[in-house]
Amino acid sequence: MDKTEELLTRGVANIIPNKDELRKVLVSVKKLNVYLGIDPTATKIHLGHAAVLRKLNEFAKLGHNVTFLIGDFTALIGDTSDKDTERPVLTPEQIQENFKTYKKQAEKILDFSKIKVRHNSEWLNKLTSRELIKLVQQFSFGDFGSRELIKKRLEEGKRVGMHEGLYPALQGYDSYFLDTDIQLGGTDQTFNMQAGRTLLKRWKNKDSFVLATEFLMGTDGRKMSKSWGNAIWLDDNPQDMFTKVMAIQDNLIDSYFILGTNKDLKTIEEIKSGKSPMDVKKELAKIIVTELHNEKDAMSAKGNFEQTVQGEKLPDDIPVFKWVNSNASGPSIAHALFDTGLVKTISEGKRVTVQGGTAINDTIINNPNSPYIPNEGDILRVGKRKFVKIKIIR
Repeated sequence: MDKTEELLTRGVANIIPNKDELRKVLVSVKKLNVYLGIDPTATKIHLGHAAVLRKLNEFAKLGHNVTFLIGDFTALIGDTSDKDTERPVLTPEQIQENFKTYKKQAEKILDFSKIKVRHNSEWLNKLTSRELIKLVQQFSFGDFGSRELIKKRLEEGKRVGMHEGLYPALQGYDSYFLDTDIQLGGTDQTFNMQAGRTLLKRWKNKDSFVLATEFLMGTDGRKMSKSWGNAIWLDDNPQDMFTKVMAIQDNLIDSYFILGTNKDLKTIEEIKSGKSPMDVKKELAKIIVTELHNEKDAMSAKGNFEQTVQGEKLPDDIPVFKWVNSNASGPSIAHALFDTGLVKTISEGKRVTVQGGTAINDTIINNPNSPYIPNEGDILRVGKRKFVKIKIIR
């Protein structure tokens, strides 16, 4: 498979108007204007988000004019393409701080020396009322209202802010202003990206393309989500990242190689050839950790996984929690997990315990309300990789 074909097919869900037309443009000598826009409404990037970043970086490596657009103006509205409620409005200070964290993670994938960073407030702040009216006249509110999630909210009597209808038009203006040839985004952005094609055609008589990437599912086969605890974050430490990759369902191995690594397709097939799913996942996890951290950390994480998870041995560096002894009755298991830092909330402690993920000295505990009476040297465990050792302070 040649580089152009891999660019147009690897991890690609859809190309508008079609792949053949885009191929013809790509094989010409023309340098194309390519952009990806993000609204800095969150600070964490997971491996699923990284798929479209990898695609953007490929265009940059081929020498095209690539722009990484910060939607600091559109973030004031908030895109609800994949949400069933309005997004909270962020302050400019929050937006700026969010992007600092976002960029630090994105640098694991993007070579910003080859990519321009711009903010859409540069031009959207300058739109006059007359220009804004002319812009929104190009679109139908009926089209916006017929979108699945918007329609669902309206049918359920939920609020849909008038400002939300502006979002696709403003994103379309970004594409028009940047004289875009190719817009990149996830499939949930297709409607918004089509607005850019509309403006470019009507106002510049220019044909442009939309390239929508596939979604990478979470470790449990559902969409990656912080609330479901199934996401692999780019800022995860190497051991957690390795263990999470090892937890993916076997039927996700191929998509994790394709969307979650930079390995070429021929090498991927060689890695998979004749190996068990467990061995293939070890190779996959090592590659992902190496690309996002380094090879030394990847080998260390692999060894730790084999020792503590496969070998069911305790790690050598179990953190110690100093428990102040008192005559009061012990807290519940859920509270003890929270107090020792094994979980972030008491609710999480209850959930993992009910699901059988809590153990004291290898004894599984299923009742989160059971009192915990600490003993010197107790090993508390959540899942297969979180431990603390109890030291009684009298």
